[in-house]
Amino acid sequence: MTTTKAYGFSTGMTANTDDYDYLNITEYEDSAAPCSLSEVWQFTQLYAPVAYILVFILALVGNTLVLCVVRRYRRSRHSPCSFSLTDTFLLHLSISDLLLALILPFFAVQWTHEWVFGVGVCKVAGALFSLNIYCGVLFLACISFDRYLAIVHAVQTGWRRNTCLAQVACAVIWVCCLGLSAVDIQFRTVVQLQGHGRLVCLIQYSTESSDKWQLAMQLLNLILGFGLPLLVMLYCYIRIFRSLCSTSSRRQKRRSLRLIITLVMVFLVCWAPYNALKMTDSLLKLGLISQTCSLNHALDIGIVVTESLGLSHCAFNPLLYGFVGVKFRRELAQMCKALLGCVGLPRWTRSQGSSRRTTGSFSSVESENTSYFSVMA
Repeated sequence: MTTTKAYGFSTGMTANTDDYDYLNITEYEDSAAPCSLSEVWQFTQLYAPVAYILVFILALVGNTLVLCVVRRYRRSRHSPCSFSLTDTFLLHLSISDLLLALILPFFAVQWTHEWVFGVGVCKVAGALFSLNIYCGVLFLACISFDRYLAIVHAVQTGWRRNTCLAQVACAVIWVCCLGLSAVDIQFRTVVQLQGHGRLVCLIQYSTESSDKWQLAMQLLNLILGFGLPLLVMLYCYIRIFRSLCSTSSRRQKRRSLRLIITLVMVFLVCWAPYNALKMTDSLLKLGLISQTCSLNHALDIGIVVTESLGLSHCAFNPLLYGFVGVKFRRELAQMCKALLGCVGLPRWTRSQGSSRRTTGSFSSVESENTSYFSVMA
């Protein structure tokens, strides 16, 4: 059996890629002839750039709006510890998703042409990609856990003071995920594809331990990037719904149930197919599943599609965790009105609008203890 190096999002089937490399195309001998890779290569060239640019645009717009609203709110409070816990986690989630989106055009260029940015940019881009994948899902788990504490256990004592602790928790997450992304700094490089002559940015492990490294990274990705966040979300949201059932009206119960189901289902739809295919690939590596050309072809195509679906989660997060909040939409509307006023309204009208906004809900006692951007706030 002969194996080529990967040149796209990794399927984990080669010995020289990691969980977040870009496509794996595996060539091995079935009977006498090697499997054909031309269909997979042609499909990925057509599909990947379009998918990445679409995710990039949607994530850029959504997360930039979230950051603008958060910045506007923070400037009105004059304190880094004035957010609720969920607002703090949402801020870091938006930063993580935005950084992830900014990496995608580099790999879109790789697919349309080749990697033209050099080894240094390759290492940094790969590290940022892995860093923000891990950070994004862990911040989602933190948001669900904070809502669990606030709703189920009604933990509100010292709310503003505790948000500074949330900043520390976010810093710990960033540092830990940075350590996980060090694999890219160490092993990622630019290589020339055999048979195609194109330069691509990918992980290239040492030949002696490549299979062990790749299986370890796949297992780590499955646990930290999917399994653990999913368990935390399921536990927290089930407890939240049970708590709301005993205290809320029937209409509020239905609305909360729809929201909870939406949050969990979007996470599952985005990441479950990719992780299922990665698990299948791990079983192939362990020899528990027999390799065939058709199975490898299906895995190559499937992981290209499902990984782009997983990446789209960074575009869905602003919709699910920001725009769904009533107070967030209200603040966004006020920001848009202020911008429109600055463009076309007379100065005295803008001054009156600014005065009304300053004395509004920002200074209310309710806004001191509730999230402006939280789900179910």
